[in-house]
Amino acid sequence: MSLIIQKFGGTSLADAEKIHRAARRAIRAKCAGKQVVMVVSAMGKTTDKLLELAAEVSPDPPKRELDMLLTTGEQISIALMAMAIHAAGYDAISLTGGQLGLVTDSAHTRARIQAINRNRLDCELESGAIVIAAGFQGVDAGGEITTLGRGASDTTAAALAAVLHAEVCEINTDVDGIYTADPRLIPVARKMSVISYDEMLEMAGCGAGVMHSRAIEFGKKYDVPIHVRSSFTDTPGTMIMNETKGMEDIVVRGAIIKANLATIVLTGVPNHPGVAATIFAEVSKHNILVDDIIQNFYDSGRMANVGFSTDHAQLGEAVEVCSRLSAEGGFGPVEVDDEVCKVSVVGIGMRTHTGVAAKLFNALAKARVNIHSISTSEIVISCIVRRDESHRALRAIHDAFELDEPPENEQ
Repeated sequence: MSLIIQKFGGTSLADAEKIHRAARRAIRAKCAGKQVVMVVSAMGKTTDKLLELAAEVSPDPPKRELDMLLTTGEQISIALMAMAIHAAGYDAISLTGGQLGLVTDSAHTRARIQAINRNRLDCELESGAIVIAAGFQGVDAGGEITTLGRGASDTTAAALAAVLHAEVCEINTDVDGIYTADPRLIPVARKMSVISYDEMLEMAGCGAGVMHSRAIEFGKKYDVPIHVRSSFTDTPGTMIMNETKGMEDIVVRGAIIKANLATIVLTGVPNHPGVAATIFAEVSKHNILVDDIIQNFYDSGRMANVGFSTDHAQLGEAVEVCSRLSAEGGFGPVEVDDEVCKVSVVGIGMRTHTGVAAKLFNALAKARVNIHSISTSEIVISCIVRRDESHRALRAIHDAFELDEPPENEQ
């Protein structure tokens, strides 16, 4: 019997009616002869409300206690979903991350999955039950409750799909697929029927909020097709899959903004071997995520300014670490800019087509958007720009590459 994973996000579970709707989708799959594992997030804005409550109680709550608090949101969802399926006359069982055997490392609030013990899952599925798993959470080797980071119910779903050799991992959400740009910002953005794992991974890394990047990594590593679709209709969404012949014919697949960024630059850094290694080892030690690295030289190459961009939420900790490094190393002052964002274009077609960078820079120039720094990879070109110019930049890029126009024989 084939097995499918159905993940439902918080907006798809915001009230009792939506919970019943999600339950009916799982039941239809069960009646079609599938084994079904549902992965659910906390209802609506539950996680946000819990974070607000934590902030009222403590300005700097311990991360262990945050994990203990936040996992209650998913526990509510799995219980209610099981009740809805039972009310419809079908068997279901709810399992927390610990109960389903999802083991993580011990990095509270941003843990990584180490293993999944499928014994309990296999037993429940063989009994004929629909299994409802709490997303976003697990336990470490010592039994401590951990969470995988915001939005990581996707990661739970993809990891389960990999372990259980699922036919497909459905990501049911409040959008009907993946678009060439955020349709809230670019109304003419076009829904794509397919996208490669590599392109989706880069789009997620560049700021697209539809999918969690670690979920895509699981899909790619274990060749699990991921179907991003609407919770509210039966219309096909977007398939994330391995590259197929013809995919490289599309030069640019999408344009993305990563809005909540800040840059931190250590000035007056001696250009000696090992200095950068020391800086970024300390940054890594504090689990600060580095987006892009920024470096330039002066004084005939003897000195450098070394910095990086990071998520705005980690700015305070990043500044604290860099200020300490600057004082200990005798560097210059630490410069901070929290009014920047990143705009990017992504496409595996860049591997075989020229002129993409020129078209991108020309579009930004015509829109009178100044570029602060540039980073590139094989299938991505990104520019740091002022946050108040970001929407203008995105529109210019989307228009320049005609992303609203459906390509011939889209693959």
